[in-house]
Amino acid sequence: MERELSKLSSTNFDLIVIGGGITGASVAYEASSRGLRVALLEKGDFGQATTSATSKLIHGGLRYLKNLEFGLVRESLTERKVWENIAPNFVYPIPFMVPTYKSFKSNRYVLLMGMLLYDILSYDKGWTWDSSKKLPYHKSIGAKKTLSLETCIKTKGLTGSSIYYDCQNINPERLTLAVLKSAVANGAQVANYARVNSFINSNGSIQGVNFEDLITGEMYSVQAKLIINCAGPWADIVLNLASGAHSNHHIRRSEGIHIITSKLCNTHAVTMMTKSGRHVMIIPWRNHTLIGTTDKEYNGDPDNYRVSKESIQGLIDDVNDNYGCKKLQYEDVIYAYGGLRPLVDDQTEGSYESSRKYEIFDNQKDGLSGLITIEGGKYTTSRRLAFQAMKMVQRKLGIKLPKSRTKHMHLTPCHINSMEQFLKDLTLQYPEFSIQTIEYIGKNYGVDSHSVLSIAQQDKALAEVLMHDGEILAEVVYAIEYEMAQSLTDILFRRTGIGTLGYPGDDVFKKVVTLCKTYFEWDDTQQQNEVELAMKHFKLPV
Repeated sequence: MERELSKLSSTNFDLIVIGGGITGASVAYEASSRGLRVALLEKGDFGQATTSATSKLIHGGLRYLKNLEFGLVRESLTERKVWENIAPNFVYPIPFMVPTYKSFKSNRYVLLMGMLLYDILSYDKGWTWDSSKKLPYHKSIGAKKTLSLETCIKTKGLTGSSIYYDCQNINPERLTLAVLKSAVANGAQVANYARVNSFINSNGSIQGVNFEDLITGEMYSVQAKLIINCAGPWADIVLNLASGAHSNHHIRRSEGIHIITSKLCNTHAVTMMTKSGRHVMIIPWRNHTLIGTTDKEYNGDPDNYRVSKESIQGLIDDVNDNYGCKKLQYEDVIYAYGGLRPLVDDQTEGSYESSRKYEIFDNQKDGLSGLITIEGGKYTTSRRLAFQAMKMVQRKLGIKLPKSRTKHMHLTPCHINSMEQFLKDLTLQYPEFSIQTIEYIGKNYGVDSHSVLSIAQQDKALAEVLMHDGEILAEVVYAIEYEMAQSLTDILFRRTGIGTLGYPGDDVFKKVVTLCKTYFEWDDTQQQNEVELAMKHFKLPV
């Protein structure tokens, strides 16, 4: 991936995609794979906002069965299998445990009906390209067996549990990058830190955008037949920018936060229902526990959103009220992150009760011909959303596109038929690296692992292991040279996992900063600014 913004101005595109989260990335990939000339502009870094604030799951949405949204659940379950197939190094089966109690809302018989329906709707979950990705049907176990598997469960009134399978997305930021790499491989041109400042509007016909390179300050214009607004929680702000006036269209935003602690559960993601009827989960991730999520209406400016102490404490209280592990304290939180989810206008009053539906709007009815806006959705269904968006694109452009191929082929860095064999082959090819490093690099980089490990082979200093799960310093160099990383935070939180478990310690942090300073050619002032910004991400609100 190369960041060459000047080339954008010299090309007439079919589509300009605004937004570099998973929705925008999926649209760019779907469109480019079907022969359209695509440019994607992201005002921050790729996957920086909502995309990086997930529970790291690819799931069918079991809770939506309560709302009788069978179509949405079936679509999500189908797409779950697609992600397992096309991104095998990122997506893995994970068992979920739902304890049952004597109370009606947690009754085993009520849960059993939901589990049976979930299994029926996912009847094809065994049809995966890699046999290791096949998901078993649910099973019910007694209280004694439940407690032998997971000790974090309240025992009073426990009757047992149901265990079912969904999938874990081990690194949503890198999976989003893999989708973008696939778009680029199909001819798309993408740019991060490229902020759209205005639209090229000729008598209500949107014909392009004017954008700023936030790295250099340079201004550019780029033209296209259609613009697709995939700005997520910023979608209405983009609409206002296009119309030049306040728009009646409004995006509802929901805050979702997660916290990371030391290990509280073993191998199961354990989910409990709070008194208010909302679910909270503790999920095993990188030998730690990921806890989430909240779902609270947010009414402020999305650019000003920050995780609050109140939200963190609320999640801690949820765990302490509903689980049987030791009482969590604020000091037990190693790291916290959050983001805003876009919800479409007509969804229900409470944000938690809102499903993750999506809508695709033709803004011609708003007097903005040439503009399409996508709202809502979730990570799991992003590929399907992009597929549906192409139907409107065809209609608007008056063309017939070739059939979609995105569910039939691996993502560009993910051409792996068997993960087990792939990791074995990497181990044999690179015997000087530890099993932990091979597994981490293999899973997070896929076939690009060879490039990362080659960098470490050429400079032994870059082979140094930084984290308990095998991350190495060569990843920093790879991110800068091949993945359009522009800042320290890009590297710590979105290209590598060095910062996603909290502050990695002075020694590791200093080594990463020193390497960045060399490759980015920062002066002392730039370095200090980068360090201060990164430390703000690590610091919990007080």
